[in-house]
Amino acid sequence: MTEIENYSNNVRWDPGVIDDDFDAGNNSSKLFERSRIKALADERELVQKKTFQKWVNSHLIRVNSKIADLYVDLRDGKMLIKLLEVLSGERLPRPTKGKMRIHCLENVDKALTFLHEQRVHLENMGAHDIVDGSNRLTLGLIWTIILRFQIQDITIEEIDNNETKSAKDALLLWCQMKTAGYPNVNVRNFTTSWRDGLAFNALIHKHRPDLIQYEKLQKSNAMHNLNSAFTVAEDKLGLTSLLDPEDVNVEFPDEKSIITYVVTYYHYFSKMKADSVQGKRIGKVIDNAINTENMIEQYENMTSDLLEWIEQTIAILNDRQFANSLTGVQQQLAAFSTYRIVEKPPKFDEKGNLEILLFTIQSKMRANNQRPYLPREGKLLSDINKAWERLDKAEHERELSLREELIRQEKLEQLAARFGRKAGMREEWLSENQRLVAQDNFGSDLAAVEAATKKHEAIETDINAYEERVSAVVAVANELEHENYHDIDRINARKDNVLRLWNYLLELLQARRMRLELTLSLYKVFKEMLYILDWMEEIKARLMSEDYGKHLMGVEDLLEKHSLLEADVNVVGQRVTNVNSQAQRFIDDDFSEIGGYRPCNPEMIKERMSMLDSAYEELRQLAADRRRRLEESRKFWQFYWDMADEEGWIREKEQLMSSPDLGHDLTSVNLLLNKHKAMEDEMTHRHTHLTEVQTASNELIEAGNFGAEQIEQRNNEISSQWSSLIDLATYRKKRLNEAVDFYQFFADADDVDTWLMDTLRIVSSEDVGKDEASVQSLLKKHKEVTEELKSYQSVIEGLHEQAANLGEQDRESPDVQTRLSSIDRRYQELLEFSKLRKQRLIDALSLYKLFNESDGVETWIDEKEKFLTTIIVTDDVEELAIMKHRFDSFEHEMNATASKVAVVNQLARQLMQAEHPNAEDVVGRQNDLNSTWNNLREMVDHKRDDINVAHGFQNFNIECNETISWIHEKAKLLESTDELGNDLSGVMTLQRRLSTMERDLAAIQAKLESLQLEAERLEDQKPEEAEAIKEKIAEINNVWMDLKDMLKERDEKLGEAGELQRFLASLDHFQAWLSRTQMTVASEDIPNSLADAEKLLNQHQQLRDEIDNYAPEYAKNKEFGDKITEGEEDPQYMFLRQ
Repeated sequence: MTEIENYSNNVRWDPGVIDDDFDAGNNSSKLFERSRIKALADERELVQKKTFQKWVNSHLIRVNSKIADLYVDLRDGKMLIKLLEVLSGERLPRPTKGKMRIHCLENVDKALTFLHEQRVHLENMGAHDIVDGSNRLTLGLIWTIILRFQIQDITIEEIDNNETKSAKDALLLWCQMKTAGYPNVNVRNFTTSWRDGLAFNALIHKHRPDLIQYEKLQKSNAMHNLNSAFTVAEDKLGLTSLLDPEDVNVEFPDEKSIITYVVTYYHYFSKMKADSVQGKRIGKVIDNAINTENMIEQYENMTSDLLEWIEQTIAILNDRQFANSLTGVQQQLAAFSTYRIVEKPPKFDEKGNLEILLFTIQSKMRANNQRPYLPREGKLLSDINKAWERLDKAEHERELSLREELIRQEKLEQLAARFGRKAGMREEWLSENQRLVAQDNFGSDLAAVEAATKKHEAIETDINAYEERVSAVVAVANELEHENYHDIDRINARKDNVLRLWNYLLELLQARRMRLELTLSLYKVFKEMLYILDWMEEIKARLMSEDYGKHLMGVEDLLEKHSLLEADVNVVGQRVTNVNSQAQRFIDDDFSEIGGYRPCNPEMIKERMSMLDSAYEELRQLAADRRRRLEESRKFWQFYWDMADEEGWIREKEQLMSSPDLGHDLTSVNLLLNKHKAMEDEMTHRHTHLTEVQTASNELIEAGNFGAEQIEQRNNEISSQWSSLIDLATYRKKRLNEAVDFYQFFADADDVDTWLMDTLRIVSSEDVGKDEASVQSLLKKHKEVTEELKSYQSVIEGLHEQAANLGEQDRESPDVQTRLSSIDRRYQELLEFSKLRKQRLIDALSLYKLFNESDGVETWIDEKEKFLTTIIVTDDVEELAIMKHRFDSFEHEMNATASKVAVVNQLARQLMQAEHPNAEDVVGRQNDLNSTWNNLREMVDHKRDDINVAHGFQNFNIECNETISWIHEKAKLLESTDELGNDLSGVMTLQRRLSTMERDLAAIQAKLESLQLEAERLEDQKPEEAEAIKEKIAEINNVWMDLKDMLKERDEKLGEAGELQRFLASLDHFQAWLSRTQMTVASEDIPNSLADAEKLLNQHQQLRDEIDNYAPEYAKNKEFGDKITEGEEDPQYMFLRQ
């Protein structure tokens, strides 16, 4: 908490110190210095805020969080809890959900409680300070957290006295140690020592010289140095840039911000150093390992050789490519026995030597306190033993395999003898069945062919059953081949002969079945032809009927039945086509796959196909003729049906068109007109349909339909009825349009009456507003109404034109004429009311404007009267000057307000001249305002006099004090002439001082006279201060008399110098005149008019006369000076001569 207190003390001012350093009377200096200190404190606080906010975000990024404003985002306590969890590595209580103040207080209190548990002292800080967003305390809290979790653990123990420094001193010492020897770097503190950026670069170069080219950095380029260090630290080292270069490159950088950033360097480089120490311990282990390397290499070589032999031997033993004969297998078994007796025993001894070598290596390494050597995976003793076990296993399996191969060869010889016996039996049976299948005896009709088919199926069953025996012979041969029998070629030749006989038998059997199936298919086709002929006879009888229908529904029913018959005919046609295509195949195909076999004579097949086609064509012709007669009958009856429908529709519409209803208002007439239009559209559509029906009837007549005369008569009747309907529709449309115009006129007249009544209510309103703004608004609205009223004349004229365009019987009706006269009369009344209302609004606007101006002036007068009563005249000169300045500004406001008062008086006079109805109120308001204004002016004059008198009195005192000080200074100057001698140098010095003194005394005499007049005036204005004024004047006169006496003594002393003094006095007088004359001659004033030019010429002439008058005096002084300085060698006389 001490750090926080120090932080607040840095921006607190000490009034005592300021009073010592500055003049207490100089308030402007005080204010400037205070504002300067406040600005520096604010600037330092802003830098700390940015640094601490970046530091907080650099830790919150570990939990994917970030704050945007340090003062705002810590107020709810959630981010504060997360920050403490990241820094401490501990879990804090979960934050309370919610955004109310009580929730924020709970969360912040949890964080502060955790800090208390960590023995962090927080003095005069509560949860409410953080929640309220206190800038100073929020910064103090973050700085305390930085001290606790980042800086507190930094300690460096000095070697000389074993004294442990504080965290801050330790960090400073660490920086000094790391930057020692770097040119232009002298780290003495955490403020100014870091401004040029070289210290940051030195820290990085000390630990990572590959990142910084320190020798190229210049102390004068601070911004470049800072940017370089911050960029390298962030990009290469991963250290967040907590500072901005412009925050460091200032006169006094913020100490806490620098410490916070430097601490990140300390932690990063300390961790890097700890990592580098670990690598130094490896060397010793490597040296000890070299001593045993040769033995280990020997062990590994021997192990590799033995394992390689084992693997090669295992590969040989695992080879199962044995000799494919009984004799060869017996020879391989003898070679295996030789390996077990001669080759294997020496390798077993080598395996034992490896175990001894490994034990020796491990014992030596234990003696050297080394970790015992353990062969890598694959070269362990256990790996050698496992490989040896695999060798024994391969050896055993080799022996078993050889013995199994010997047994297998013996079995194969026995199986070959059995195959020869079975193959002979199968060859004999296959030859006998081939002779049986080669015979054809099918019969001459369908029943005989079907019987032959069943017999053939029985033969196929027997032959197929024998396939298993043939397969058994093939299986024995395949087994011998699979077992790689040495005489397999002879076995395969015998097997192929059996299979050839078997396949030939199957081919004969398949060819006989194909011939049998072909014969059976042909006789089935002949049977199908007989069925189709019977069916066509039945359909033919139904197509020859003479019934064509008596009405439309009857004809439709017959057409539907005929469509079913046509479908049957089509089905018959498809069956005829299918049967003929099947029969054609027996004519076209040569049946080469069965040796050109034909089951029947092709001419017989052609004859039956021709008979079937003729019957089908006759059937199709009958169906087409009946379809044509039925279609003609349907068209005839359809015509009568359509005409009956048209006639009914026409009669229905004639009744509607003859209705006398023409509506009772505009809405109903428009509705009837819309219905009539829809009726016309329907008639147009209907006429199209009628035309189509008549066109179709004409086509029937031209085609010679059996009812042509009845069709023509019906056409004429319907055409006559349609013409009558058209006439009725035209007449009704005319009447409806006239009714629309009539009712539209009255609807428009109603709209005009409504608008006139609404406008009448507006222009006859008694509302003239409550203030100037409301009257202005009413005037604007009235102007709009007036313009709308004028433009509405065209609407009324349009209504007259509309009445003139009505029908003859409606145009002159009394209702129309009366309505027009009423509208004209009301419109003229509106124009008169509009003029009257405009005049009333103008009068009200003038009145309210006068009242507003008057109210504004009176309000201002009341405020200024209160302001004048608050002005209290004091004796403080500075406050009086401020009052005088404020009073001068107030007089400018008075002048501006006077113009407003004149405006009110002008408005009042205008209203009176116009004989305003509220003239009495206007006069009363004017008199009250003028009276109030005059009272204010009197108060201002009185207050101005008081301020001027007080200011004059204070100025009088100051001038008196200054005059006394001036006289005392001149007295001291005269006293200093006591040391001067009577020589020429002393006389000249005294002469110059007295000459200057005479001019100053003349000015003092004028000042005294001015003070005397001012004192007399102040005695009259401030009688209560008359005694003090007299004392002050008396004091000045006493001091003045003392000075004059002292000057008189000095003049007497100068007179003793004789001629030299007179010469110097005359010379000083002449030089003074000469200086004044030179200044006058050197003037460059340019006249602006003829009078000015004449004035300047007169002055120049007077100056010329004066110069001529001084010529004798100049000659006299020149002669006198030569006489005095003649023969003198003293430097002062030489100077005088020059």
